Amino acid sequence: MAAIVRATTAATAEAVSRLAGRTASSSASAAGTWRHEAPAVLLPYINGASHTPAASAGLPLRDVVHPASGEVLTQAVDCDAAVVDAAVDAAKVAQSEWAKLGGIERAHVMRRAALILRERNDELARVEALDTGRAIAETLVVDVVSAIDALEYFSGVASTLGGQHVQMPGGNWAYTVREPLGVCAGIGAWNYPLQSAAFKLAPALACGNALVFKPAEDTPNSAVLLAGVLSEAGAPDGLFNVVLGAGETGQLLSRHEGIAKVSFTGEAGTGKLVCRDASHTLKKVTMELGGKSPLVIFSDADMDNAVAGAMMANFYSTGQVCSNAARVFVHRDILEEFTARVVARTKKLTIGDPMDKTTDVGSLITHEHLGKVMSYIDEAKADERAQLLCGGNVVSSDALPPHCANGPFVEPTIFAGCTDDMRIVREEVFGPVMTILPFDDEAEVVARANDTPFGLSAGVFTNDLTRAHRVIGQLQAGTCWINNYNLAPVELPWGGYKQSGLGRENGVAAMEYWTQLKSVYVEMGNVDCPYKE
Repeated sequence: MAAIVRATTAATAEAVSRLAGRTASSSASAAGTWRHEAPAVLLPYINGASHTPAASAGLPLRDVVHPASGEVLTQAVDCDAAVVDAAVDAAKVAQSEWAKLGGIERAHVMRRAALILRERNDELARVEALDTGRAIAETLVVDVVSAIDALEYFSGVASTLGGQHVQMPGGNWAYTVREPLGVCAGIGAWNYPLQSAAFKLAPALACGNALVFKPAEDTPNSAVLLAGVLSEAGAPDGLFNVVLGAGETGQLLSRHEGIAKVSFTGEAGTGKLVCRDASHTLKKVTMELGGKSPLVIFSDADMDNAVAGAMMANFYSTGQVCSNAARVFVHRDILEEFTARVVARTKKLTIGDPMDKTTDVGSLITHEHLGKVMSYIDEAKADERAQLLCGGNVVSSDALPPHCANGPFVEPTIFAGCTDDMRIVREEVFGPVMTILPFDDEAEVVARANDTPFGLSAGVFTNDLTRAHRVIGQLQAGTCWINNYNLAPVELPWGGYKQSGLGRENGVAAMEYWTQLKSVYVEMGNVDCPYKE
């Protein structure tokens, strides 16, 4: 999911200042202060409590580490089929109770959960930064806030669910009813773990469903905490269960006969596998997948905003955002000025300890992912067509605080001179890597922007309102921006075209994907039967 960056600079400063007042100011001393007080072993959350599996002695434990420092935060239990069965069984019981409630009654619980999250914003923001390696300056104003937004928004929608009345000939009539699907599964992403969980949980609950959620194996802590918050808010035990593990656990959910729907956020290849597994029982699916999105900057664009938008489209969350526009198409008339300004501003970014309030860019999620990102960078550096303008290297240990010296940090990187057929331009890097691509006319850039198997997002910067709408209308993407980038308000549907996904999250449109429609015909007269009595 894209970063929700609606908070003002003043709000960001206030939140960081508030938190900094309770922590050490230097990176070195902050390392100890920020230690996450997680349990030694993180257990799944089932039926309103931490769940100790019957076969727990035989289940593997997985280290959950702070990416920047390598510190082990906790060890998470990899759940087996018996644990998944227990979660589904508990959800089935809770869902039957939850579905009987009216929308306003469901909303009461959801709003209480939102209130608890608001009170615990700083604590949960710290957990997100520790789990993901993203800068605390981001998580303070994005992650928990977006989860609150989702719960509050869908609590309002819950009481508006309704059907349609259809008048039929002869005084007969019909109506439709939106009913819950039942027990649903959510499989979350590691870049925005709490947001990913809340964006599935909130509409599921509003529609009367129960949810069994599997967070990404690298970032499980906030989902378990969210489940506890929902219990504290008064939700029935078992309404929201969290199971832990990697792909094997996700596959148990996707194939489970007791699951009516799977909502997945992640990489397109994995999404296809989830769809395949879900097809065995014809489950409903929604897929929020990756992309290789274009950002088109015309010559009349406001230069300051265009530069800022390009940076938000590439470097926020260390570039680990599915909607990022790593293909920045710039009109040739302003190419030189835009390039100089975006490079100069990128070089000012502060890379370092994610828990330091002054850090702009934190670490990548793992060393394995660092290797993937660097493989794209190194290949482009070896191509004589590409011009490396800044970055392009693993951050030197000397440039990092001692406790982060061995972390997976990469410099924000900008290439020019790339061509549309290069791998770094065509494939999702999922790191802080921007490619600047010149164009000459509108028709050309629209064709090039659409030349991708993906279609999650797209952006246009121009002061020509007619052109803005004309170009957006031609771009093959599900989530688009004009003169901004990577905003994702919960009121607006989110999803992609082509291989970037199926269905929609957020907005009223999401309700269609968490319900099933029943049609009822009402006969007011006698049955017209042609057969002899």
